[in-house]
Amino acid sequence: MKRTQINKATEGHLGRLKAKLAKLRTELLEEGKSSGGGGEGFDVAKSGDGRVALIGFPSVGKSTMLSQLTETQSETNAVEFTTLTCIPGNLLYNDVRIQLLDLPGIIEGAAHGRGRGREVIAVAKSADMILMVLDAGREAGNRHREILENELETVGLRLNRQPPDIYFRKKNGGGITFNSTIRLTKLGDDPYQTVYKILHEYKIHNCEVLFREDCTTDDLIDVIEGNRKYVKCLYVYNKIDVVSIEDVDRLARMPNSTVIACAHGDRPALNFDTLLAKMWDYMGLTRVYTKRRGEAPQFEEPVVLGSERKGVSVQSACLSVRSCFAVALTLGILA
Repeated sequence: MKRTQINKATEGHLGRLKAKLAKLRTELLEEGKSSGGGGEGFDVAKSGDGRVALIGFPSVGKSTMLSQLTETQSETNAVEFTTLTCIPGNLLYNDVRIQLLDLPGIIEGAAHGRGRGREVIAVAKSADMILMVLDAGREAGNRHREILENELETVGLRLNRQPPDIYFRKKNGGGITFNSTIRLTKLGDDPYQTVYKILHEYKIHNCEVLFREDCTTDDLIDVIEGNRKYVKCLYVYNKIDVVSIEDVDRLARMPNSTVIACAHGDRPALNFDTLLAKMWDYMGLTRVYTKRRGEAPQFEEPVVLGSERKGVSVQSACLSVRSCFAVALTLGILA
């Protein structure tokens, strides 16, 4: 694929190869799941109104950051792989309880099981947001950000992206029905042939496909696979107190990034307030304050809604209060 020149004429061929590669990756990951041992898992029970997973290489400061953001004491050490299991902590911010998960460090090849990386990433898939913690002093020549992005991409995590607006439904017969509401410029000279080759690779011969936006072959493959997780990710560059101000400025200007330094000895923590504010914005949580008839509003315990869970709507707010209340309201029983 690397040797193939990318143009409109080769887009269909590349799409078929990408589909075959995606199928093989999925089969490989499924084999890894079935052959795994019955050891202790990393996942913990969900709590709070939002869940944030801390992902990063070993010894980048995840445990220290968890301990300083919450009241949980996670073991810290200069030795790599100090954290060997998932350590949960709870953070109260803007009257909202947020669960932070300190996960063991992952390395290159984690998506294929190296260092129990597949189990770590599986926990990250259950989070509403990911904090990718990076060492500001080691990032320049190590490409840690790129490596971690590739590992998460391999297992179906799509960072800071929206699901493609493609309608796809399998049928029992009738062949392939393909339509689009806009002009497709990323599927080669003949979009239908490109889509047909990808579907043929998946042995899908009867379905409906409707493109509502100009998508790529990778987007179509993600829709067909149906197991992708689209999640917000904030890149946190830690240990900025050991790099130059020029490097700090460069890292802070990178997309979806912020810079911090954990407290150490007589050195105070730096920029934690910005980190928390960005976490709040990325999670997209909405607080709804309720009141009983004849009583003052309850400003201490809001109903928290989020797009990653039940959604932000009147119905989801009613479900958060009580399920029977939502049903009664829908049926018009309540006046």
